[in-house]
Amino acid sequence: MAKKEFRFKGKTLEELKALSIREFAQLLDARKRRSLMRGLTHQESSLIEKIEKKDSVKTHARQAIVLPSMVEKTIRVHNGKEFVAITIVPEMIGMRLGELVGSRKMVTHHAPGVGATRSSANISVRG
Repeated sequence: MAKKEFRFKGKTLEELKALSIREFAQLLDARKRRSLMRGLTHQESSLIEKIEKKDSVKTHARQAIVLPSMVEKTIRVHNGKEFVAITIVPEMIGMRLGELVGSRKMVTHHAPGVGATRSSANISVRG
């Protein structure tokens, strides 16, 4: 069985790469389209310049929208504590970088430490 060809709003990846940013913006939903039509921020424009030169870059620009030119590049996005590496695949086009890297971890609680409360004296340390 042949692998299904990627399409975004009926356009192939090569067709998307040929579009300008304004033409690509017309394919996005209203909020992202308006963001791109107003122009890129300094962070976003410097990210695009860096990604054209290198295959791997670091950024704090979580609000940046994944453009077709970013496909198959590795971007290390800051999650508030560290830089998390993501490799951009065609299915990520049109998403924001912050959506791809979570900034919160699920909290898991364990048994209280020794001496935490009076009742902890009765809890087995091995358990």
